[in-house]
Amino acid sequence: MTLGSTALVLILLVSQARSFLSPSGDDDGGVPEEWVLLHVVQGHIGAGNYSYLRLNHDGRIILHMQSLKGDADLYVSDKTLHPSFDTYKLQSVTCGHDVVVVPGDFARPVGIGIYGHPFHQESEFEMRVFYDQSVAPDPFDKGSYTPEDERKGQQVARTEDNFQEEESVFWTILIGLLKIILEILF
Repeated sequence: MTLGSTALVLILLVSQARSFLSPSGDDDGGVPEEWVLLHVVQGHIGAGNYSYLRLNHDGRIILHMQSLKGDADLYVSDKTLHPSFDTYKLQSVTCGHDVVVVPGDFARPVGIGIYGHPFHQESEFEMRVFYDQSVAPDPFDKGSYTPEDERKGQQVARTEDNFQEEESVFWTILIGLLKIILEILF
C-alpha cells in the first residue's frame, strides 16, 4: 500500500514539475483576451551583435521575447531605429523571458534592438508582438476634441501668450538698463 501511494505522489510531483518547467500548451501563453497577436518573430543573433526591427503599429504594444537558446536582450526607443545598451528608452535584459510595454504615445516608428549576450556564442529567440485593445484612445489625440476641449486649449494658449509677452517686456527693460549702464561706464 505504501509503495502504491509513493508512486502516486511521485507521478503527481513529476507532472507538476513538467507543467511548471514547460510552456503552457496553448499558443497565447496565458495573455489577456484584450491582446491581439500581431506578429511572431523568430531569429538567431551572434554574441555581442544586434538585430534590429521597426515597429510602425500605433497604440500600446507589448513585446514578449523568449530566449530559446543563449540569452537575447531587448532594447526599445522612439528616438532611434537602432537602440542599444547605450541609447534606449525601454529595456528588458533578463535571462529567458523579456517583456517590454511600448506606450501608445511613443513616436512611430519605434526601433527595437535585440542583443545577443556575449556569454553565449549564439542566441535564439522568439518574440510575440501584441496590441493591447483594452487601452482607451488618448483624449488629447487629434480629431477627438470637443468644443469644450477647444475652449480650454485656447485658454491655455492665451495664458502662454501672456507669459511670453511679459517675458519679452522684462527682457526689453533689462537690455535697456544694461545699455544705459554701459553708456555711463564707457
